[in-house]
Amino acid sequence: MLSGMSETTEKSSSDVPIGPSSNEDNERNRPDGEALSLPSFVAGSGTLDRLVDTARDYARAAASDNTLKAYAKDWAHFARWCRMKGAEPLPPSPEMIGLYLADLASGSGPSPSQSASRPLSVSTIDRRLSGLAWNYAQRGFFLDRKNRHIATVLAGIKRKHARPPVQKEAILAEDILAMVATLPFDLRGLRDRAILLLGYAGGLRRSEIVSLDVHKDDTPDSGGWIEIFEKGALLTLNAKTGWRGVEIGRGSKDQTCPVHALEQWLHFAKIDFGPVFVGTSRDGKRASETRLNDKHVARLIKRTVLDAGIRSELPEKERLALFSGHSLRAGLASSAEVDERYVQKQLGHASAEMTRRYQRRRDRFRVNLTKAAGL
Repeated sequence: MLSGMSETTEKSSSDVPIGPSSNEDNERNRPDGEALSLPSFVAGSGTLDRLVDTARDYARAAASDNTLKAYAKDWAHFARWCRMKGAEPLPPSPEMIGLYLADLASGSGPSPSQSASRPLSVSTIDRRLSGLAWNYAQRGFFLDRKNRHIATVLAGIKRKHARPPVQKEAILAEDILAMVATLPFDLRGLRDRAILLLGYAGGLRRSEIVSLDVHKDDTPDSGGWIEIFEKGALLTLNAKTGWRGVEIGRGSKDQTCPVHALEQWLHFAKIDFGPVFVGTSRDGKRASETRLNDKHVARLIKRTVLDAGIRSELPEKERLALFSGHSLRAGLASSAEVDERYVQKQLGHASAEMTRRYQRRRDRFRVNLTKAAGL
């Protein structure tokens, strides 16, 4: 029915290749921050060496694990492409990168990993270029994205191939209720129910959900913590835009209340320290100490969408493609009948325009400028 959606409790590590060498093995395995080292004119000491290690740790924390993994794949792909063309990835050549972007857009030749390549979307090409710029910076080089060999090719790609963004379907109130109704009441079901309801009511990203700890500073990889009060729960999150607080009030009934679901999970799983959402034993009766991977949230959403029969008029493959972790955030933005600024604050958006991108149903003509202009 649903392949590849079994539960996993492993948290992937990211090995981003950083360093001055163009050797493929070194590029693939070189750890984050290896380019950070003592200046040649400074004598080494135990204290300074420890500071180098500390600086490398901070360098790794400059971007999320998912971003670092994506940048690592971007560099590996580009390095293989260069070797297939008889070129070297270092130092940066704007001319070669312009050709690389054109190849990605046209799918004109075989890719490093496929017998036949396919054209990539404009957003993916733009992300690949950002990944290359980041990787070059870690190696001590500067990639000028405004260079004419890069900028004009990219502008032409955008003009010729750009398409409106494909948005994931919003999970609305009736959908989330149907989804949680498919879950059992064993330990795993309690956990997954809390994940769905908390993610929906908080408008949370899947990474924000799984990064929560019970208390502040419980674990080094924490992305925030929870505080439960009589009227609701306060989540303090280290999100994309910095630290922010997300207030989640109690629902009208226990069966669908996100705070009650969270309390039930913590109580029966006997979790009072460390990660909030962890794996369970195969029989679903014991909680482990291993933090869930954010991919679990995506798999959970897709599985419960199918089990609940949402958009059942469509083939299974199309239904699965419609929903993702972003569907929870889009659902809150589309369903909450409150002033837009409160939704914007809950989602942590810097602008109302970004919030509106998440709203799949709203009165788009509430403000009628035509009439306001006297027509």
